[in-house]
Amino acid sequence: MASKADLARFIRVPMTLAAADPKWISPLISERAAALTPKTNPFFEHAEVQLWLAVRGGRDVGRISAQIDALAPVDPNRPAGHFGMIAGEDDPEVFAALLATAEAWLKARGCAVALGPFNLSVNEEVGLLVDGFDTPPMVMMGHDPAYAGRRVEACGYTKAKDVYAYLCQMSDDIPPAILRRVRRGPAPGVTLRMLDMSRYDEEVVAMTEVLNDAWSGNWGFTPTTEAETDQLGKALRAVIDPRLIWFAEFDGEVAGFVVLLPNVNEAIADLDGRLAPFGWAKLLWRLKVARVKSIRIPLMGVKRKFANSHRGQLLPFQLMDASATQARALGYQTYELSWILEDNAPMNRICQSLGGRIYKTYRIYEKALA
Repeated sequence: MASKADLARFIRVPMTLAAADPKWISPLISERAAALTPKTNPFFEHAEVQLWLAVRGGRDVGRISAQIDALAPVDPNRPAGHFGMIAGEDDPEVFAALLATAEAWLKARGCAVALGPFNLSVNEEVGLLVDGFDTPPMVMMGHDPAYAGRRVEACGYTKAKDVYAYLCQMSDDIPPAILRRVRRGPAPGVTLRMLDMSRYDEEVVAMTEVLNDAWSGNWGFTPTTEAETDQLGKALRAVIDPRLIWFAEFDGEVAGFVVLLPNVNEAIADLDGRLAPFGWAKLLWRLKVARVKSIRIPLMGVKRKFANSHRGQLLPFQLMDASATQARALGYQTYELSWILEDNAPMNRICQSLGGRIYKTYRIYEKALA
C-alpha cells in the first residue's frame, strides 16, 4: 500500500461489499490496521507481503494480498507462496484480475504453487468460508459471501484442505466414562491452574513453547515466534479472562494449555469497526458487565512428549472440564472449537465427544503456477 489512506481503503473493501449481509460483522478497523502494518505485526519480520486493490470507475471493487513466509514449510520441488485477504464483487473479471496479479507476483519470486487464503499467516485467519453462511463469525474468524468460493474455483483453484469450526453447547459435557476419570482429580505430578496475570509475559512464552511443539506435526505447520505471540497477547490482554485460560503442568513443567476467548464479535456487531468515541466503553461494558453469551476456543495443545502417555491422553479433557466449569459459572451458553483440520482425527474425535457439530467449513485452495 502506498499510504495510510490506501490501507484504510483496503480494510474497508469487504465491509462495503458485505453491507447487505445480516451475518457480517465488521472487524475493528484499528486492529486490522495494526495487523497489516509492519511496525505493529511481527509477521512482517519473516515474510514478504504485497497488497493490491481492484478499482473500477473510481470505485474499490476488490482486494487481495500475496505473501511469502520464510518460516513456512518448503517443498523444494513445488515451492508455495500464499495469497490472502481476498474479497471482491460477484464478478468473474474482478476475481480473475485479483488472483492473476497475486499469482504473477508469487511466480516472479520462484513460487510454483499458490496456496490460500491465509490472512496473513497460517496461524491467523485461514481458508475461505464454503459452508455455514447462515451464522455470524466468532472472534478472529472469517466470513465470506457464498459466491467467493465459486469465483476462486473458476480461476483454476482446487481444494488443498478443509478446516472445520465446531459449535458446542456449554450445557453438554464430556462423555460420562471420561468425566468420571476426570473428576477423580489429576494424576500424581499433574497440576491444573488458571492463567497467572502477574506473570503474564512468562505465561505467553510458555504457551508459545507448547503451541509450537504440539502443532509441529500438523499440515502446513509454521512456528509462531515469541514476538507474534507477545503481540497477540498484548492485543487481547484487555478482553481475556484469566479464569478461562488454563495450564497443565507435569512435575512442574508446563505440558499443555487451553484458551477460551470471549466472543468479542458479539460485543462489536453494531460498532461498524470503530471504537471512537464510545466504542471502547461499550465493548468493555458488554464483555465485563453485560457479558457476551458465546466463546471461542482458538488454542489448545499438549506437548508431544506427554500426549501419548496415560496422563497426557486425559489432559485435553481435564483442561476442557476445568475451563468449561468456569465458563458455565460465568453464564456462557455456546462455544466454538476452531480451526480443526479435516484429517486431524484426534481433534475431530475430541470435538465430537464434546457434542460438537461442524457448523462452518473453511477451504484452503491451491493452484499450480504454469
